Amino acid sequence: MTASKSLRIGVDVGGTNTDGVVIDPTRSHKDDKGIVAWHKAPTTTDPGHGIANAITTMFRSASVDPSAIASVTIGTTHFVNAVVTRDSTRLAKVAVLRLSGPFSKHAPPCVDWPASLRKIILGHYALIKGGLEVDGSLISDIQEWEIVEQCKTIKEMGIKSVVVNGVFSPIDTVERQEERAAEIIKRELGEKVDIVCSKTVANLGFLERENAAILNASILSFARKTITSFQTPIKKLGLTCPVFITQNDGTILSGEAASRLPIRTFSSGPTNSMRGAAFLVGKQNQGEAMMVVDIGGTTSDVGLLLANGFPRQQAAYSELSGVRMNFSYPDVKSIGLGGGSLVRRVEGKLQVGPESVGYKLPEKALVFGGDVPTATDYTVAASPEHGIGDPRNVIGKLKKKDVQAFKLETRLMLERIIDTMKTTPEDIPVLLVGGGAVIAPDELKGASRVIKPQWSGVANAIGAAMARVSATIDTVKSTEKQTQKELLVEICEEAKQKTIEAGALAESVTIVEVEDLPLQYVANKTRFMVRAAGDFDFERASDFAGLNVTKDEDGSATDMGNADEVIVAPSTEDTSTEDDTLPDVDIVAYKPKVINREWWISESDLEWISIGCYILGTGGGGSPYSTFLRVRGILRSGGTVRVVSPDDLKDDDRVGCGGGAGSPTVGIEKLSADEMMDAQNHLYDLFKGGRSTHIIPVEIGGSNGLQGLVLGASTNMNVPCVDGDWMGRAYPTKWQTTPVVFGEREIVFAPVAVADGNGNTLYMATATSDLKVEQVIRAALSNMGSAVGTADAPVTGAETRRWAVEHTISLSWRIGREVIQARKEHRISSVSESIVNAVGGLETGRVLFKGKIVGVERKLYMGHVYGEVIIESTDAEHHGKIKIPFKNENIAAIRIPAGGESKTGEEKNEDVLAIVPDLICVIDAHNGEAVGSPEYRYGLLVAVIGLTASERWTSPRGIELGGPKAFGLGHLEYKPLGKFVKPISVIDEYDGKA
Repeated sequence: MTASKSLRIGVDVGGTNTDGVVIDPTRSHKDDKGIVAWHKAPTTTDPGHGIANAITTMFRSASVDPSAIASVTIGTTHFVNAVVTRDSTRLAKVAVLRLSGPFSKHAPPCVDWPASLRKIILGHYALIKGGLEVDGSLISDIQEWEIVEQCKTIKEMGIKSVVVNGVFSPIDTVERQEERAAEIIKRELGEKVDIVCSKTVANLGFLERENAAILNASILSFARKTITSFQTPIKKLGLTCPVFITQNDGTILSGEAASRLPIRTFSSGPTNSMRGAAFLVGKQNQGEAMMVVDIGGTTSDVGLLLANGFPRQQAAYSELSGVRMNFSYPDVKSIGLGGGSLVRRVEGKLQVGPESVGYKLPEKALVFGGDVPTATDYTVAASPEHGIGDPRNVIGKLKKKDVQAFKLETRLMLERIIDTMKTTPEDIPVLLVGGGAVIAPDELKGASRVIKPQWSGVANAIGAAMARVSATIDTVKSTEKQTQKELLVEICEEAKQKTIEAGALAESVTIVEVEDLPLQYVANKTRFMVRAAGDFDFERASDFAGLNVTKDEDGSATDMGNADEVIVAPSTEDTSTEDDTLPDVDIVAYKPKVINREWWISESDLEWISIGCYILGTGGGGSPYSTFLRVRGILRSGGTVRVVSPDDLKDDDRVGCGGGAGSPTVGIEKLSADEMMDAQNHLYDLFKGGRSTHIIPVEIGGSNGLQGLVLGASTNMNVPCVDGDWMGRAYPTKWQTTPVVFGEREIVFAPVAVADGNGNTLYMATATSDLKVEQVIRAALSNMGSAVGTADAPVTGAETRRWAVEHTISLSWRIGREVIQARKEHRISSVSESIVNAVGGLETGRVLFKGKIVGVERKLYMGHVYGEVIIESTDAEHHGKIKIPFKNENIAAIRIPAGGESKTGEEKNEDVLAIVPDLICVIDAHNGEAVGSPEYRYGLLVAVIGLTASERWTSPRGIELGGPKAFGLGHLEYKPLGKFVKPISVIDEYDGKA
C-alpha cells in the first residue's frame, strides 16, 4: 500500500462499542467509499487499549502502512459522562471571578444548577469591578487590587481552576478585560492553575456562557489525561500524524484545543453518526435534507441532516444534566429502541423497550444462547438471512403473531419519531445507521426512501474520520459608518480566516451559517453570528501533531491501575440527583396557597407564571429567565411574594408600577443589578404623593411580567402585587397601555424615575404627554447602558380597577401549568391546543398555524426592531405559508397567497388570520416554550396561537393606540379573532382551599 499520507482513521469510543475505520478520501467516489478497513469491538475500561486494538486490528487486516496515516480523529463521550454521573474524582473545584460590578448580583454563579453538581464544582466566587456596555464603553475598569485579594482567597482554599467572566466579554477586543485579569491571576497563582476566560468557551449570554466555562474548567485536568490516554497508543504505533477530537457541531478540534475546550465535545456522538451517514450516501444526497436514524443497542437517535451536510441545531439554549448553556447542540431526539431492547407483552400488548440489555446483548440475547428475548431475536426470527447468532435459537420458538406484532410496533415507533422531527409534511429520505439498524424495516411511512448504506454500523467512526474544521464569530458591531451588508462581508472573512487558523484548507472554506440581529433601543448596533467550515489542510498537519497536553500536576495518564485514576467506560444513565429542584408536583391535585384572598407565590407557581409570561409577550418583552431566577432566589432565602386581585383594591389604595426598558440582547448579557429598586427609591425621595401600597406590572408579557413580583417581595417594597397589568401582553411603547387608552388623566406616566443600576438616575417630574415620557426615556437609554429600570408614580385603586387588564398573572399561571402538564404527559404535539383551552377555549382563541420558520428579515428603525418571519406548513391541517410582521412584538399573522409572497401593505383583509390588538404568540413545537422575535431562526419548528385581546383594547381609542394603524398597517381593519373571555382568578378559585 502507498506510503503517502492519504489515509484517515476515525474512532468512536462509545459506551457499548469502540468503532474504527480507515478511509482513503481520494477514493471516496468509488463504490467502497474509500473504506480500507473497519472494526467494531466492546469498549474497554481503558479507552487507550480499545483505540490501540481497533487501529492494530485494522492495520493488520488491510496491511496498512502507519506512515500513510494523515490523521486520527476520535469521538468520545468520556467528558460529558464525568458531568452526567457527578463523578467527583474527575470534576475539579472551580473559583469564579465575575467582571460585572453591581450587575448579575441577583443571579450568582451556578444559581440554576442542581445542588449536587454545584456542591461538587463551585468552590468560590466573587463579583468585582469590570465589564462593558453593549457599545464597548466601560461599566467600570478592572481593579488589580481586587483580583489580587481574590487570588489570596483562592490560594488559601487550594482551588486550581479559575473562570473569569466579564459582561459583554465576547465583543471586548479593545479593553481585553478577561485577558488582563487572567494575566494577573497567572502572576499571582502560577502556572499550575488553570484559567478559563469565558469568551474562549461560548458566546453572548452571560449566565449560560459562564455555566459552560465553569464545566469546562472543572474537567480540564481529566480531559488532558483522557486525551493523553488517546494519544499514547497512537504514538506507540509509530504514527506521527495529528490527533483530533470531534466537537458538537460535526467538526474537529486538535488534541491541544480539545484539552483546553473539552466541553465542545460533549455531544459529538450523534453528530458523528449524522456526518458519517452524509458521507456514505454521497451524491445521493444531492443537496436535500435527510433524516438520520442511528439505532444502537439501547436507543435510536433521530436527527435532521440539513442540505449543507451539517445537523440541524437546537434552539439558542441547550441543557446538559440540569445545566443551561448557550452553545448549540445537534437537535436529536431519542427513543428507547435498539438491538438490545427487551420485547415482552404488557397487559396483552407487545412492548418493545425502553429497557435494554445494552452491551450485554452478546451474552443475553436468545440468538447468542442467552435467555432474554430482545429486538435482535425477533429480527432474526423474521429474517434469518441476517446471519446474526444462531437462528435455530429463535425460529419456531417465538410465536409468529408476536414476530408480526414486533415488526409493526418497531415500524410505528420509528414512524412516530420521524414525523416528530420532520420540518415539512412531504416525505423525506431516511438513512438508517448504527449497529442496530438491522431491526428497522425497509419502508417507513413519511419516508420517500429508506437507505441502509453499507458500513452503516460504523457511521459514527466514519463521521469522525471525515469531520471538517469550523469557526464561529458572534459579535456586536456599529452600523453607523458601515452598512450591515459591508460589515457582514468583513465578518464572513474574519470567520473564514479563523477557520483557516484552526487548520482548514483555505480554498475549501465556505460560510455555512449567517444571522444578523439589530438590537432594540440601541443606536446603530447589530449582532452578527457567522459560522464557516472547511476541509483540514493536511499540508499543515505537523502544526497540529503535538502529543503532550498534560501538566505534571494532572498525574500519570498511563497509570490506569489505581481505581481512582481509571477512566471508566461512559455510562448512558443519568444518575443526577436534582435535589434542589421542585418536588414532582401532582399538577391536577395542586392547589396554590391563597389565604384571606392573598395568593402566596410558591416555586411551582413561579415556574408556571414565568412560562406563561413569555408566551403572552407575543414575541417581545425579553426572556423572563433571569428574572425568574431572581424571584426564586427571594423565595429560597425565606422571602415572600404576595398577589392580590384588583377586585379587592380600595378606592384610595396607591398602586405603583415598575418595569425594565431596553434591549433583550443586552438583558441576556448584563443581568440586573438594583436598577428596579433604585428607580422606586429615587421616585419616592422626590414624589410627595405617598409611597405605593401595591405594585402592578407595566406589562405581563416577557420579563416585565415578573417585575411586580420582584418589587413587591418582602425583601424589597413588601407590598402585594396586583393580579393584572397595563397591557395584557407586551407592547413596544409606554403609551400603548390601558391607562392611556382610557385617557382619564392628561398624563399618567409622569412623574417617573429611571435608573441604570450603576449609580445613574433620572427624575422627570412633569411631561406634556405620555408619548413625550416614552421619547425621553428612549433617548436616555443609549447613554444608560441600553437597559434601565423605571418607576411610575402610583395611581388610585379605583383607577386600577377600571384600567387594568385583569387576572393576567392568573392567566400566565394557567398557560404555564398547561405547558408543564403537556410535557409531563408527553403530549407536546397538542400543547398549543391546551394553551387555547386554558385561556378560554375556541371562543377566545385558536391555533392559527403549525410549521417551520423558513425566512427571517429584520431592520432597525427608531430604536425598534421591525421584521418579518415566514413560516411554512408542516402538517396536514395547515397549508402553504404565513408571515408574521413584528415591531419587537408580533403585529399580525397573514396568509401568503399561493404562488407569491405579497408584500406587507398589499394584503387583503381576508388573508389576515389575526392582527393587533389580538395576541399572536409563537411557541417552540418541541417544548411548548415561547419563541421571542430575537430567537426566530431558520428551521425552528413552531406553532402560532391567536388570542382575543381584552375588551380594554377593543374600544375605538384602544384600536387606535394598539391596533393595525399604530403599526403602519392602517389599510387593514381589525376584526376580533373571537370573543374575549375574562381570565379566571386563581384567588377566586382557590381562596381558603390550600
